[in-house]
Amino acid sequence: MGITRKDFGVVDGKPVDLYTLTNKNGMTVNIMTYGGAMVNILVPDRNGEFDDVILGFDDLEGYVGHDTYQGALIGRYCNRIYQGKFTLNGVDYQLPVNESNGINHLHGGHKGYDKRVWNVLYVADYAEPSLSLTLTDEDGMEGYPGTVEVNVIYTLTEDNSIKIEYYATTDKPTPVNLTNHSYFNLNGYHSGDILNHRAQLYTDKFTPFNEAFCPTGEIASVKGTPYDFTEPKSIYDAVKHTEDEQIRINLGVDNSFFYGRKGIMKHFATIYAPESGRILDCYSDQTAMQFYCGNYLKGTPGKNGSKLNYRNALCLETQYTPNSPNNDWLPSCILNPGEEYHFTTIYKFSHD
Repeated sequence: MGITRKDFGVVDGKPVDLYTLTNKNGMTVNIMTYGGAMVNILVPDRNGEFDDVILGFDDLEGYVGHDTYQGALIGRYCNRIYQGKFTLNGVDYQLPVNESNGINHLHGGHKGYDKRVWNVLYVADYAEPSLSLTLTDEDGMEGYPGTVEVNVIYTLTEDNSIKIEYYATTDKPTPVNLTNHSYFNLNGYHSGDILNHRAQLYTDKFTPFNEAFCPTGEIASVKGTPYDFTEPKSIYDAVKHTEDEQIRINLGVDNSFFYGRKGIMKHFATIYAPESGRILDCYSDQTAMQFYCGNYLKGTPGKNGSKLNYRNALCLETQYTPNSPNNDWLPSCILNPGEEYHFTTIYKFSHD
């Protein structure tokens, strides 16, 4: 049990550390200071065999050289802002547009939080080891107003949960939307596609996207759509509906599901892998979750000779709804001076 550290390389002249958190059950989580990213999550299956259940790379160079956000902390604003534009208190802002996403600002821009080296505030080497990371995001960085001080705390609990606590303050009004972008495959990172994973989402509402991958302005019912996960069903049972407009636009499942009021802890999702028996439950006090099933993975070499192939993983990105700076009908993502941004997400692992 506890937490250890080792050198993991250097980025832009800054050393990168890799921390290993281990609980009493033998569950292990590796977290690096580059991007604040989870690099490995080792959990047992129904036979007690441990395997790494997130995709990624063997070394730091893999994370630096690719833009799939493997395991990383995302900010200042995760997901999309339409055309990178928003107006706040009468001032128009233009953020950089990610070429890989067409016309939108995505996941904080060209150098979001996933591409920066975080500082370690403290390491708590107790029965439930935790790692506290900080980042100063300066006024004007990637076009955003205000200097934002960010603190993210990872804790590995005794019940095999990873608790992620997000905190932020600002000196000017600004959008803030933080998440973790881990790619989960409950059969192991090397095991192929996740089409047989069964998902249940504890909401009946989602926000349809338009051709620009941004919300249309509607909170819609999932009833009668491939996005109805109110009862457990396989990922394949959703993506097979290629005639559906949302499936066509997103190349599969890649949509924001709406859970309502912020600040109240809610059960967001249960993912089950029949082959391994592993179960992942997601809880959060956020308002929405992007449920993404690896539709844009293109076979990049990953860990130990594996590849990050199409639909080989899924993401459970708790967050505000995409493009919320431009939609007053959505819960506000604007953080003001004197306020504290604070949300918690829990990924709990178990097996049948």
